[in-house]
Amino acid sequence: MTVSPLIWAITIAVILALLAFDYFFHIRKAHVPTLKEAAAWSALYVGLAVLFGVLVWVFGGTEMGSEYFAGYITEKALSVDNLFVFLIIIASFRVPREDQQKVLLFGIVFSLIARTGFILLGAALINSFAWVFYIFGLILLITAGNLLRPDAHGEDQADNFMIRMARKLFHTTEHYDGDKLFTIQDGKRALTPMLLVMVAIGGTDILFALDSIPAIFGLTQNVYIVFTATAFSLMGLRQLYFLIDGLLDRLIYLAYGLAVILAFIGVKLVLHALHENNLPFINGGQPVPVIEISTATSLGVIVGVLILTVVASLLSKAGKAQTSINNARRHAVNYLDLEYTADSSERERIYRMLTDEESQILAMDPKYRNKAKDIDKIRALVAEAHRQHEEYLAR
Repeated sequence: MTVSPLIWAITIAVILALLAFDYFFHIRKAHVPTLKEAAAWSALYVGLAVLFGVLVWVFGGTEMGSEYFAGYITEKALSVDNLFVFLIIIASFRVPREDQQKVLLFGIVFSLIARTGFILLGAALINSFAWVFYIFGLILLITAGNLLRPDAHGEDQADNFMIRMARKLFHTTEHYDGDKLFTIQDGKRALTPMLLVMVAIGGTDILFALDSIPAIFGLTQNVYIVFTATAFSLMGLRQLYFLIDGLLDRLIYLAYGLAVILAFIGVKLVLHALHENNLPFINGGQPVPVIEISTATSLGVIVGVLILTVVASLLSKAGKAQTSINNARRHAVNYLDLEYTADSSERERIYRMLTDEESQILAMDPKYRNKAKDIDKIRALVAEAHRQHEEYLAR
């Protein structure tokens, strides 16, 4: 199905309107969204994405509708995985919780721009060179392997090349000045951590695009479907961050599920490349008769793997233990470093969450508690947080 310029214009206008609405009615005034607010807006954006998919299915046909949902679900899963890295970056830069929404919205907008560029580039390459499918397939297979590494979400994500260059070339400060991107320090104009964290997220967004765009091109070569599935997967990511913040660590098998999905799509791309082959050193430049995986099969595999991954993660006792321990460490560190935020209620919020997590840790099986990495260091951090809270109450 060929999409008319009018439909393209309407679609882009709707997406821009959603982003503008998000900024002017939710982000402009710094605040910490409640769980109810995050849940309501997350459900709304998912509902809009599903409604759009139904319209595609009705007006574009079954094949086009299946391609959209396969692409949307895959990109959404990858976006949730990306939240792990956003969490690390935001924590590393000690972004005040009331300003985290602005950072996340910037990440979404930048990601949409970066991925649109990669979509256009990918479409141009595919139309000109059939062998590009081999490259895309290889990228996904390598990415799948990298997801299986224990340090797939390493702490060094917040210290990427762009940040090192910014700190080297420009005068920077370690202190926030509200949500300003620039401030005056010692009579000189300086970059604030707010700008640096946006640079860090922008840099990682480019890396994310290198993985996600080949993945969705492995499911459909319809540029309209690629663009809309990618855009709708990013919509609502800000609200989802606050909705599942603290539960991200619970999805301990998500990386394995994504590795299976990306490897599957990688194989699908290689098979498609063989089917369209024109490289002279493969089968004399002639297409290779191979089985091609249908869109319906792809959708079934993606949904099945994600359901299995999520259910296994939620039922895992090791996952529950890891979630509680990681959250206790994060809350203890945050409590011991509260000078970055002016929100007085933040102290009590973090301490309350810390005590809740500590109660869950004490109730768990010791074999899970004692196997945690750096458990002695975590205990010391929690003990110091208790000591400082007692001093705070005694004032």
